Amino acid sequence: MILPRPSAATLAALAGLPAAGMQFAGALKSAPLLAGLPFDLTLACTAALAPGMLLLAAGTRWRVRPVLALPLAACGLLWLWLTVAALWSPSREVLAAKLPEAVLVAPAMLLAGLVVGAEPGARRVLGGATLLLGLFVAVSVAWGLASGQVVLGGAVGANPDLVRVQYQLAGLAIASAAGLAALRAAEAHGIRRLPWLGLTALLGAAGLLPGGRAGLIALGLAVVLAPAAHFWSAGRARAAMGWVGMAASAGLLGLGLLLADPTRAEGLRTLERFTGEGIAASARPVLWAEALHWAGETLPWGLGTGGFTLAAGNGERRGLYPHNHALEALVEGGLPGLLLWLGAFGGGAAVLLGRLRSLPPGAAGRLVALVLPVAMGAMVSTDLGNRMVWFALGLALSAGLEAEAREAPMGEKGDG
Repeated sequence: MILPRPSAATLAALAGLPAAGMQFAGALKSAPLLAGLPFDLTLACTAALAPGMLLLAAGTRWRVRPVLALPLAACGLLWLWLTVAALWSPSREVLAAKLPEAVLVAPAMLLAGLVVGAEPGARRVLGGATLLLGLFVAVSVAWGLASGQVVLGGAVGANPDLVRVQYQLAGLAIASAAGLAALRAAEAHGIRRLPWLGLTALLGAAGLLPGGRAGLIALGLAVVLAPAAHFWSAGRARAAMGWVGMAASAGLLGLGLLLADPTRAEGLRTLERFTGEGIAASARPVLWAEALHWAGETLPWGLGTGGFTLAAGNGERRGLYPHNHALEALVEGGLPGLLLWLGAFGGGAAVLLGRLRSLPPGAAGRLVALVLPVAMGAMVSTDLGNRMVWFALGLALSAGLEAEAREAPMGEKGDG
């Protein structure tokens, strides 16, 4: 008995839906309705993604552009160097947890991002699912704060570290969703833009709630740059510049109205962290200074993979990594680590920016909305073992990969 071949739409859904769930599983776990799940949502979504991605990869013709050679080679060499640098690392616990994620999980996440980001149908489904997921997280955060019964991470005071991580992830999910909503507004015409603009404003307001400063900045950048990338890729430079000016002005005006009257900002945790505590209350400047100090002390080879927390006097506490990908690559991997990181992640940014004009309709804006918030997070949080960053790098690099269904495609190939 010969089973019917899955349709292109089915394959796209099998890959795009679990990819969105996997990428933002941490944000979903913070939602009250999903906080008590009896299984690991990340593992479940990853397991669901694997067969869909394999079927999608097998049912598609792939064309790899030469522009991918340098960043992919840098990724491979970076994984190899992190393994070599583990030989002189003073860490045991952090190393044992981080190295497998950085050299085994990371390649799989990069490949998943490449496949899902390059195939038009899967990319559309990923974008649509992320938009719905971000809206769900935004409503969940608002409900949890309004009820006073549930906050990000569970009961108040139950686990401060978990609360801190999850409000950051919630902010990234909301930021990507806001960028995608703004993109839909840019793609629409006339009065059809109004509902999408309203949703963008709603998600922007939701970004003021969790407390993640980087998430709010990423939200603003995604709303401004994702539609601009769409217009730019379509050859509409004036429309791109006009959107940047309009969106930036609207955002600054809204923030100005809130900050003009302090009572309006009460309960908006993100604004409170900007205006009250400020960067001086953050541990990041201390960690950055320590990373630069030890990078200079251990040139040219670095401390060794996972060795920063011990050198900085924090013991085997993985959560006190340098909070900046480039600094982490430098302090633990030395000059080779930094150069390979620049080749991998800097190369990913160069591929995406350089290929904007050549991408199918809608692809440029979607990739920017999905990549930019995570890239922002990589520079102020997360370490080299974080799967979200490697998946986002795969999405960026997918701009240099072309996918074509082996059978005649049904409908248009673009994202419009």
